Amino acid sequence: MYNSIRPGQIWLDTDGKRIQAHGGSVIYLDDTYYFYGENKEKTDGTNGIQHWGVRCYASKDLYNWEDKGVIIQPEPDNPESSLYPSSISERPHIIYNKFTKKFVAWIKNINPDGTQTETVMTADNFLGPYVKVRQGLKPLNMSGGDFDLAVAPDGKAYYYFERVHSETICADLTDDYTDVTGYYSTHFPQPFPPYVREATAHFVRKNKHYLITSGTTGYFPNPSEVAVGNSWHGPYTVLGNPHVNDQTNTSFHSQISSVFKVPGKKDLYIACADRWLPEHMHLKYEDCARYFEAMFDPETNLDANELGKQFQIGACNTSISDYVWLPLRFEEPSEKNPLGMVYIDWLDEWRIEDYE
Repeated sequence: MYNSIRPGQIWLDTDGKRIQAHGGSVIYLDDTYYFYGENKEKTDGTNGIQHWGVRCYASKDLYNWEDKGVIIQPEPDNPESSLYPSSISERPHIIYNKFTKKFVAWIKNINPDGTQTETVMTADNFLGPYVKVRQGLKPLNMSGGDFDLAVAPDGKAYYYFERVHSETICADLTDDYTDVTGYYSTHFPQPFPPYVREATAHFVRKNKHYLITSGTTGYFPNPSEVAVGNSWHGPYTVLGNPHVNDQTNTSFHSQISSVFKVPGKKDLYIACADRWLPEHMHLKYEDCARYFEAMFDPETNLDANELGKQFQIGACNTSISDYVWLPLRFEEPSEKNPLGMVYIDWLDEWRIEDYE
């Protein structure tokens, strides 16, 4: 039994197995927390298996998690499926539509030609079964990368995604949450990785909208950025890197996938992050950034293949990825700093009960 959260340490479920809910999110339903994400139990970096569906865990205390099984199944018998295990299917997000009474799941897919599309599924119950309603969705005719979904109190829903590899988009969802309407706004334009922002995590606090994003260096971590705006579509102003005293420029060797507001707590927001490569923490962000710049900047004289060999950037065993869950700390707006700031401090161990 756990009685605290220990960021970066191996986290086991109630059966004593590694929790497999990567690129994950937490949702609170009927007095129970559900933590779900990519099931990487078979993804050792050498066998060609990218995922084994979406796995979910249940908890009453946010410490101890019971395995509820694979709620979105892989489709190993259908090579044309977006859920085929050797296809890249990432960052599931599930929201509830109070009008249709459906749970709606979106999953990012990276196709063999490099384009990124979405699979959309619905279910009557959170734990499934989920049924595909869209596959190969190209939102706004854009290549759609890492994303987040958000629902306003009135039921209007929004889709925040990386337009590969150029900018961040906020798009309105249709009434049934299974497509985009065509209305959207653009944010944080950048010429190429590693500077393009991805892994957007949206949350609202005191009527302010926040976006926390990472740079684009694959599974290799990089500095996060937090931005704030007055509405769902912003405009957003970048505040800076929230990770305090992070000398490595790696967001404490992690990448945030979502931010969860803990119900019943006055001001406890948890940044849920993956430490994708615990065996590669020796790699420097600056070296990984040069590697990705070499891959994407047409003007560079750098050789990506040579840099990959030099820095020993190779296969990624994400079956042993860990989690870095840390609370957010807020500096309120002031005359000196009218927009305030969001901070993430490193804690070796912390408890939900220590917050009001």
